[in-house]
Amino acid sequence: MALPDPGPGQVHLEVAATGVNFADLLMRSGLYATVPPMPYSPGFEAVGIIRRVGPDAGPWSAGDRAVALIRYGGYARDLIVPVANLFRCPETLSFAEAAAVPVAFLTAWVALFESARVRAGETALILNAAGGVGSAAVLLSRWKGLRVIGTAGSEAKRRFVVDRLGAEACVDSGGDWGAGVEGVVGPRGVDVALDAIGGRATPVCRSLLAPLGRLVFYGMSDAMPARRKHWPSIIAAWLRTGRIHPLDLIEPNVGVSGIHLLHLGAREHLLRPALAEVYGAIEAGDLAPVLDRTFPLDRAGAVAAHHYLHARRVTGKVVLVHDP
Repeated sequence: MALPDPGPGQVHLEVAATGVNFADLLMRSGLYATVPPMPYSPGFEAVGIIRRVGPDAGPWSAGDRAVALIRYGGYARDLIVPVANLFRCPETLSFAEAAAVPVAFLTAWVALFESARVRAGETALILNAAGGVGSAAVLLSRWKGLRVIGTAGSEAKRRFVVDRLGAEACVDSGGDWGAGVEGVVGPRGVDVALDAIGGRATPVCRSLLAPLGRLVFYGMSDAMPARRKHWPSIIAAWLRTGRIHPLDLIEPNVGVSGIHLLHLGAREHLLRPALAEVYGAIEAGDLAPVLDRTFPLDRAGAVAAHHYLHARRVTGKVVLVHDP
């Protein structure tokens, strides 16, 4: 497809790296609500070099390194991006490292600091702690002085969460992980729980919450156990998640919220200072992007990356790369 010239307030970004997220799998499978009409490309985040600028492009110039946060289309060699969606790319990071940060760290940031309003000294339970958002949430929680307990499905992932990310403990998500968490923090010892799984995991998280504890729900990976959409599995995951009545929250003194980065609306302005602080902490050595592996930014690479995520082998973030 021919790339149009950048219009007012737009730039042409030559993409060097783009992040792959579990939401891309949901989008491809028809389980994601925010999708344009076909044909379209997945991809919420892209990093590269600005090649052309349109009128009124503000401080941006050809040759600048930039990070783009977009609603879709990141699996591409070239993009036309509004300047409102651009962020400065730190010079000290490779393109792949920079692309491993935006969606994962911003999702974790909004869940922890905006939705749950965590405080230093609180205990955070992070499901899927070895994944892209999970690993970012562990690092952010440790950075801000929280006690962190994770869950993961393999011994290698659990060692990764404890030894590399710094969690106090990581329990086996394949067993009675609720009892495992309780064995570490005691009954109702969790102040905040981050749940991207849904299904049976959600009521377990609620049962672990301390008085005034908060559950933040940001996905339902339990609805997609295989590579393709399977309606019986989707319905079963929906039913396992259970319904929550407001009266059910009163006696245990707990709260439940949900987040979706693409639907922040008037609160999207929170993302710019948050990402700037994250990149600043990475440059200062207080945080680090968790890059699992890279695949080529082409069709074969994207297919291989999706197979890799479907296999649930990821520890950190997967990125598609192209050398411009």
